[in-house]
Amino acid sequence: MKNYFLSFVLFLGSLISSAQADKVEVYNDADGMRLVVNGKDFMINGMNWDYFPIGTNYTYSLWNQSEDVIKGALDAEMGLLKNMGVNTIRVYTGIQPKWITYIYETYGIYTMLNHSFGRYGLTINGAWVPKTNYADATTQKMLLDEVTQIVENYKNTPGLLMYLLGNENNYGLVWKGAETEDIPINENDYSVAAKYLYRMFNTAAVEIKKEMVHIR
Repeated sequence: MKNYFLSFVLFLGSLISSAQADKVEVYNDADGMRLVVNGKDFMINGMNWDYFPIGTNYTYSLWNQSEDVIKGALDAEMGLLKNMGVNTIRVYTGIQPKWITYIYETYGIYTMLNHSFGRYGLTINGAWVPKTNYADATTQKMLLDEVTQIVENYKNTPGLLMYLLGNENNYGLVWKGAETEDIPINENDYSVAAKYLYRMFNTAAVEIKKEMVHIR
């Protein structure tokens, strides 16, 4: 049996095989489930990767810098990762498609593109909401619009291996923001909120699949 779509919880995110220049498939047969890229079994040797120069913080974005700065940072870091045996990096949205391709064509490293899916809050109608309410219709539409637009923006990008939704979003069901807090005791609405969260992950995965089929 051959499947073209994979959705599963990974640190409470959904992993989806990408429509792109490379042929990425998920096979499920008597030997189990495996990832196949361009007809060959592919084992991900991955690393979370971001770039923050000394003296900067989370507000810094490499992708807003000049092309010379971006290229210099990538050349300094990707060579080290390649020597370590890394073949895939996980990067949050913001990276331009051309740099995904540059990393792949220059260093042979794929990119797993990660949308946080409301994990660290959202700006809705001009107001900052630190704890995402996945039951809210406006929030749902905003998240679905964002992830489907990402697929449109990154379609057929050489080097794009997968999309990843979320990052430990279950913590956000009880915590009020991105800071690490004590998990509340007797949180009565936790199970209800979790149902909306996981339903949204499934809905988003289905919508991304539809978008990928559409852009083919």
